[in-house]
Amino acid sequence: MPQTDSATTTAPPPARPSSRPWAVVLTACAGQFVVVLDVSVVNVALPSMRADLGLSAAGLQWVISAYAIAFAGFMLLGGRAADLYGRKAMFLLGLGLFTAASVAGGLAQEGWQLVAGRAVQGLGAAVLSPATLTLVTGAVTAGPARTRAIATWTAVGAAGGAAGGFVGGLLVDLLSWRWVLLVNVPVGVLVLAGAVLWLRESRTGSGRRLDLPGAVLVTAGLATLAYGIVQTEEAGWTDPGTLLTLLGGLALLGVFVAVEARTAAPLMPLKLFRTRAVSAANVGILLCGSSSFGMWFFMTTYAQSVLGYTPLQAGLALVPSSLSVIVGSKLAPRLMPVVGARNLAVAGALVGAAGFAWQSTMTADGSFLRTILGPGILMMAGIGLATTPLATLATSSAAPGDAGLVSGLVNTSRTMGGALGLAVLSTLATAVTGPAGGPAALTSGFAAAFRVSTAVLVGAALLMLLWLPKRGPKAQSQPC
Repeated sequence: MPQTDSATTTAPPPARPSSRPWAVVLTACAGQFVVVLDVSVVNVALPSMRADLGLSAAGLQWVISAYAIAFAGFMLLGGRAADLYGRKAMFLLGLGLFTAASVAGGLAQEGWQLVAGRAVQGLGAAVLSPATLTLVTGAVTAGPARTRAIATWTAVGAAGGAAGGFVGGLLVDLLSWRWVLLVNVPVGVLVLAGAVLWLRESRTGSGRRLDLPGAVLVTAGLATLAYGIVQTEEAGWTDPGTLLTLLGGLALLGVFVAVEARTAAPLMPLKLFRTRAVSAANVGILLCGSSSFGMWFFMTTYAQSVLGYTPLQAGLALVPSSLSVIVGSKLAPRLMPVVGARNLAVAGALVGAAGFAWQSTMTADGSFLRTILGPGILMMAGIGLATTPLATLATSSAAPGDAGLVSGLVNTSRTMGGALGLAVLSTLATAVTGPAGGPAALTSGFAAAFRVSTAVLVGAALLMLLWLPKRGPKAQSQPC
């Protein structure tokens, strides 16, 4: 890729930090919160959607899957578009598309209309989400302040996924299932207004063209792979159709790598992966995401199907876990200068693993304190402590012209990790549960999933210890 370096170095210098950096951070984080919230907010509304629109079981699954597939499939394309066409422009476009699709989904009269609305929501989220992290890193001067801003972005994103059950349960109980989508409209309008007022346009890809073949291949590959992962929950991993879909997605991604190695201005410069911090941090984020996404799903199901909680009670029961991931994310910038980014990421993964191991001792007659509160706080505090240094290492190692792309890669790693982890763990839990499906059987399946998550996080800690650079960027070592 001889011409790739020159394309990057001829890009104009990044914009100066904003005069109102925390207004930019607030706006960008609000956008990120909304799109991550919608990954999980519809879960508790699914029974009401099915009754109102007459959805089949497969149709109900697609209400979730359409969003996840579009979100993961278009993320890298959204990240590169932010670099080439402007971060503010892509933020406004993505949020506008997401808000309009929320209206369409919330007013749907047929099942296919709801699924189509969710798919367009996912597309808007894929355009918006990479721009949020790039706006955050560009608004704040490099150093401890930027690390704190990234911690805020991490905490808000994690809290969005965590709050989905509570927000969804509250809206369904007080209003109707339509409001889990329509609530995005007033929020979206407010964030759009803030974006117009506070965000300043920046782009670093002047003179470069979008790599259309690469964009088509990676989007098709990721979307196909995400579709295959989603299908495993219904058809299983050994189903021929599932295997062909997964292999097809991997083949498309293989062709994408071959094309990127030969094109002059690639969508994904492969040289990015020669940077240890970028490669190792993204693998770490993928593994942490594979555990944490499954945690919210299993704990919500356990609380309702085993302990007999209502949707709202289940959401409230997980509020302490939501707060702990925020505390962990916000505590990370204070600890990074003391222990180092790599060591903190490793320690966070191990703390999370301890929480998952504790959760794997759950019983069908478990108490709130022992089977939800204690392990939940430990699990999510560990994830918060690990994710902030990983995101900081990945984004601080990127050239200015690749900032949006690396932000998209971080988001893609987290989203694909969550989708893959949830599919694998759900399949495992179902196999252990068996046909009985009673409270004790369900608990056994969930416990097995938490044991596997424990092993994944221990493996992630070992991988990060051996692979991440011992020293992060110099700015990280400055005192807060």
